[in-house]
Amino acid sequence: MNIYGYVRVSAIDQNEARQLLEMEGLGIKPENVFIDKQSGKDFNRPEYIRLMGQLQKGDLLYVKAIDRLGRNYKEIQDQWRIITKEMEVDVVVIDMPLLYTRVYKDLMGTFIADLVLQVLSFVAQNERENIKKRQEEGIKAAKLRGVVFGRPVKVPPDDFAHIVGRWESGHISAQDAARLSDMSIATFYRRLREFRGK
Repeated sequence: MNIYGYVRVSAIDQNEARQLLEMEGLGIKPENVFIDKQSGKDFNRPEYIRLMGQLQKGDLLYVKAIDRLGRNYKEIQDQWRIITKEMEVDVVVIDMPLLYTRVYKDLMGTFIADLVLQVLSFVAQNERENIKKRQEEGIKAAKLRGVVFGRPVKVPPDDFAHIVGRWESGHISAQDAARLSDMSIATFYRRLREFRGK
């Protein structure tokens, strides 16, 4: 039997240290801990896929909480079934001991675990949807305050027409024209198309 850990944070700049400490405290070898830094909206994650390729019948998998496994209600249910029923791998959800499949294998234990899994899966997806809604509301409020998202638009210099004229007459190269306009070559061509469209 091999013991594995799965760790997930939603973004590259989030810290997985707390989950890793849990895995270390359980004595799981570092090479048996799989870490993804991306959303839990689906299970198309490189380390999760690699973990699934490693798991064998009788192995034990630890996750800190059900929302670290994923945040999609239906897919959490499907993956849980695949891992525990089809692959016959046991799972421990550290924050919810009732989901320890190795201990609660009788009918009542399975029934309770299934109920708890459904509730936690619902909560995980609901929280994901709430996070998304809060982000959308935050962006909308910021836009109303005049906050501009993305890179600032590079405005052509006052003498852009003169620079373009020198480039068109062959006196300077496109690279020189872009440099004199304080733009990248791609931006220069974009602004040139806009300029000619006037």
